[in-house]
Amino acid sequence: MLNVLPSPTTAPPAGRQRWARYVPALRETALVLVLFGLYNLGRMVATGRLDGADDHARSLLDLERTLRLPSEAALQEWALGVPHLVGLADRYYLLHFPITVGVLVWLYVRHRPGYTWARRALVLATAVAMVLHIWLPMTPPRLLAGLGMVDTGRVGGNSAYVGTPVSELANEYAAMPSLHVGWAVLLAVVLVTVCRSRWRWLWVLHPIVTLLVVVVTANHYWLDAVVGTALVAGALVLAARVAPVVEQRVAPVVEQRRTKS
Repeated sequence: MLNVLPSPTTAPPAGRQRWARYVPALRETALVLVLFGLYNLGRMVATGRLDGADDHARSLLDLERTLRLPSEAALQEWALGVPHLVGLADRYYLLHFPITVGVLVWLYVRHRPGYTWARRALVLATAVAMVLHIWLPMTPPRLLAGLGMVDTGRVGGNSAYVGTPVSELANEYAAMPSLHVGWAVLLAVVLVTVCRSRWRWLWVLHPIVTLLVVVVTANHYWLDAVVGTALVAGALVLAARVAPVVEQRVAPVVEQRRTKS
């Protein structure tokens, strides 16, 4: 009798299949952790190059006066007169990293193309910012003598630079550009673009609130936020247009080498 039974196939074990589903997520997590480590390493390198940080800050303030931008000190003075406002600002400042991570996780689970776009832009913008932090150290308003601004985080006990797990790694003289504002702009642009709910436009408030927070808490100048926004805008454009083209050209070469090995 002719044997018509299907030939056996070699399926991977169930345990291996389960782990395979988690490999991409683990790979992305490892990538983010490595990049975060490199960024903090760069900040540590920058702490050894603080010559001129005060002078850079005063030059920036002179430029802001020329452009007739509002006074950071005047805005903080007003905020200090509003009960609980500065305390809320200090707490919002600390949410910068958790919010960014939370949005990236949500994008990875719910909208993978949006995640890829955001990750590429985030890596590019942060890498350029790290170079600027090393090349152009700048004293933030809260540490600049004579400006008269209060370090609200330190006074209120909500400082990101005192008593936190990464306080020893932080470079407090990396005012220019503001990644707080830059990352907030990135999240808003990506979420407004990829989401379809009418409520998505509320994310526009995130960079606006972040801008006011970093100024009121004396962590950044107005122009820090402008440069951070411009940096992220350029990174988003490059990540959307250039990176996919490069990947399309590189992927066949990588696959060919993998096949040969």
